[in-house]
Amino acid sequence: MASGFEGFPKEGLDFFRKLKKNNKREWFQPRKQVFEETLKAPMIEFLTALNSHLARFAPEHIVEPAKVIYRIYRDTRFSNDKTPYKTHIAASLPRKGMDRHMAGGYYLSVGADEIEVAGGIYMPGPEQLLALRQHIAANQKQFAKLAENKALVALMGPMHGDPLTRVPKGFAADDPAAEYLKCRRWIFYRTDLDPQVALTKEFLPEVVKRLKAMAPFVDFLNEPLVKLGAVKKAAARHDEF
Repeated sequence: MASGFEGFPKEGLDFFRKLKKNNKREWFQPRKQVFEETLKAPMIEFLTALNSHLARFAPEHIVEPAKVIYRIYRDTRFSNDKTPYKTHIAASLPRKGMDRHMAGGYYLSVGADEIEVAGGIYMPGPEQLLALRQHIAANQKQFAKLAENKALVALMGPMHGDPLTRVPKGFAADDPAAEYLKCRRWIFYRTDLDPQVALTKEFLPEVVKRLKAMAPFVDFLNEPLVKLGAVKKAAARHDEF
């Protein structure tokens, strides 16, 4: 697979190592340009190259690179950890027109100590949860086939669901999909890819391989959410008259 991305510069991962030891504004601000040049700019380049691959298996997730990269500034309002900066650079690839947390999508982060690749739905709201559970219950065999796919699990490990202790109200305890219906999220993620790979031309193919494996799973999750969004838009238009 031709990459189109030669890797992050070594200076980028070195920057994160130093930031981890000097996580304060006085150290970061004079070196912000280093972050922009060795991490943010390469991430934009990476996402631009990734888009050409997404066009083949996940066209609804093609992104505007500069708009999907998370800010390096941490939200410390509700955290005991008051260090102001993240020590990784991350981006989300939501489905067009949908919230990045409430719908199925992809996530990637690169740090000096860890690379994370993920796909699924992380934080669905009450409406989305109900629609997803109904969809899974109605298509239990199809979902199980996707979630337990051997090639996918070999690449990404088992699906994570943060399950409830009981099947939620409105669903039978003996439903064939009971274990999946207990889930509050449906997501695959791995953090054990060697960070040094990010410095090479092999990084893009490694990420593409994992996203492509997760694509049928992510597409399944988005099916009821796309319908839910269409229904809500139709209701909004009706209310205008």
